[in-house]
Amino acid sequence: MQTRQIEIAAFSPGHLEAAVALSRQAGWPHRPEDWQMAHALSEGVVAIEDGRVVGTVLVTSYKEDCATINMVIVDETMRGRGVGRRLMDAALRIAGDRPLRLIATTAGLPLYQKLGFDETGTVMQHQGLAEEIGAPTGTDAATAGDLPSIMALDRLAFGADREKLIACLAQVGEFAVIRRNGGVSGFACLRPFGRGEVIGPVVAADIEDARKLIEHHVAARAGRFLRVDTTAETGLSPWLDTLGLAHVGGGIAMRRPSVGDVAARTATIFALANQALG
Repeated sequence: MQTRQIEIAAFSPGHLEAAVALSRQAGWPHRPEDWQMAHALSEGVVAIEDGRVVGTVLVTSYKEDCATINMVIVDETMRGRGVGRRLMDAALRIAGDRPLRLIATTAGLPLYQKLGFDETGTVMQHQGLAEEIGAPTGTDAATAGDLPSIMALDRLAFGADREKLIACLAQVGEFAVIRRNGGVSGFACLRPFGRGEVIGPVVAADIEDARKLIEHHVAARAGRFLRVDTTAETGLSPWLDTLGLAHVGGGIAMRRPSVGDVAARTATIFALANQALG
């Protein structure tokens, strides 16, 4: 039987419907709106066989500082035919010389290791129906005037300029902040995503502030479906369980090169925007 040729093409808005279908096949919760936002922030390619989209990948570049490779999906009927490798080769060309980050599944780990990515940590996905809790003290709803400070704090914690991402999150979600010494010392975003809403990114000076910022949003969402993607090293995971947000899985954080910015930082990423965007 003759194998049909697989074409690699630029990811266009016309591919979004097929991309949503692929993510659903993979068991991912992404809505069309989630794909639309990721696509608007990114450049990518699709794999096409006989007019049908059978694979996707996006590259979200944060200026020249770094890029995340995400939404890597191959149709389950096409696995073992080198589609994932061709998608990743295209993604690496798009990213150019930027340092790279991604969140790997166990299945994808061998390919990423072959391409020079190294493990740097573990991402822990927590989700569920939020418990009823009291509102914390010391947090406020952010105003439009806080956005430049939020962007600057995120850049300090993430090690890259995500101004475009933060502006996009401000349009679709809401931010809580902690103010100290006349400025913003921490923030947390809440926005619609997947089955409900996601809290992230969360940037704070320490774990106590991170908890307060998460509580700010949880307190207003009792009984609602929430998700938080954190990392093992933050220490938030056991506490998130007590809020009704159970640990349901996650991924493996990887970088290429493995050594990133090692400058001392006064703020830490306690929760990701999501696994795709970092």
